[in-house]
Amino acid sequence: SSAAQESKPNIVFILADDMGIGDLGCYGQEKILTPNIDALAESSLMFSHHYSGSTVSAPSRCCLLTGKHTGHSYVRGNKGVKTDNGSFDLHIPEEEVTVAEILKDQGYATACVGKWGLGGPHTSGSPVRQGFDYFYGYLSQGAAHRYYPEYLYENEEKVYLNGEKYSHFMIMEKGLEFISSHA
Repeated sequence: SSAAQESKPNIVFILADDMGIGDLGCYGQEKILTPNIDALAESSLMFSHHYSGSTVSAPSRCCLLTGKHTGHSYVRGNKGVKTDNGSFDLHIPEEEVTVAEILKDQGYATACVGKWGLGGPHTSGSPVRQGFDYFYGYLSQGAAHRYYPEYLYENEEKVYLNGEKYSHFMIMEKGLEFISSHA
C-alpha cells in the first residue's frame, strides 16, 4: 500500500576504504574534524558492532552485499580476470543474492557510486546485474587508484574523461543527483 511505502526509511550507506571507527568525530575521534559526516550521523543510524568482512576491498564488498562470512562468500581475494572488455575483478555469480536485489524487491530505487570491484561490464558481476538500478564510477578497483582517470563507467558504458576531470567530484554529483531524483 502507499502508506507502507511512505513508512520506509531512505537508506544511504557510505562505505569508505581504509577508514575505521576511530577516524570520525561522531565516534569520538578528536584530532581530525569531520563535521559533515558528524552532522549526518546526528540524525542517522550509527553502527557500533559492524566489521569489515575481509582485510581487502573485493571480499569486503562481497561480504557486505551478500551478507556472507568470508569463508562462505564467492569473492575471497582481490583477484583479477580477463574478459572481452578488459581486465576486471572476479565477478559475483548470477545466483548470488545481494542486499540491492532485496531492497529492489521491497520497492527501493538502488544506486551504487564509487568503486565496485566485483565484476566488469556485461558480466554477472556488473552492479546493474546485481540489483542496482544505477552505477557510476570505477568497475575495476585497480583503476580506482587514479583520481584523474581516462574513463569511468555509467552503468555498463564507458564515460571518457581523458584524465582531465577529478573523479571524486563527478562520483559525488552523480550520487547526489540519484538521491534528489528518488527522494
